[in-house]
Amino acid sequence: MTRQPPYDCRTVEAERLSGEALEESLEKMLAEHARADIWIFGYGSLMWNPEFDYDVHHVATIFGYHREFCLWSRINRGTPEQPGLVLTLERGGSCRGIAFRLRPATARMQLSNLWRREMSMGSYIPRWLECRSGADRFEALGFVVNRRCTGYTGKLPLETMVTAIATARGKYGSSAEYLFRTEATLEQHGIRDDRVRKLAERVRLHIANDPARQGTATGRYVALTQKQPPTPAE
Repeated sequence: MTRQPPYDCRTVEAERLSGEALEESLEKMLAEHARADIWIFGYGSLMWNPEFDYDVHHVATIFGYHREFCLWSRINRGTPEQPGLVLTLERGGSCRGIAFRLRPATARMQLSNLWRREMSMGSYIPRWLECRSGADRFEALGFVVNRRCTGYTGKLPLETMVTAIATARGKYGSSAEYLFRTEATLEQHGIRDDRVRKLAERVRLHIANDPARQGTATGRYVALTQKQPPTPAE
């Protein structure tokens, strides 16, 4: 089932968790983790904007979930009237991302900050996931989509995704910038994700063909990053 916008702002705010509820959720997750090292698995914005201190990071793979744009962003990358889309982990398949090991001295404080960032709207369910990085195996904390939240989109038609990402803007910028930064980070770390790449190509084309976007920051970024066709040989 596909869930379409717009949304009542009161409904969005009703899903916001209190500080007490966030701390209770974090303590529950920590109680399920017996090891001293705490790793975080990033697959979207956490890869390029982690906002926590770490001492080690590796490209890693998880199984049982895949990277998917199936979460409406009605504050950070869009509005209730015109939501954008952001990534989450959806069931099935596998996902390559970046695993970060938190610095032990500040791990608890960093997790509290991370919880406020990722868990405040009830859009995610935290899970301890087995990560594989070469021969190494370790548990990392990942954020899986909460299918019961109002922001869960279900399976969207491609054109709906392209239009939403190309046109939405929220508190922290546009949904398109989020997509392009994710694409660039994946490429930088040698992580192949054809769905992200193809979606980014479609969004670039949509923005490039929209006269209203030509003078915007996103439009200028698209113009700079458009792949030019090869020059014919003489």
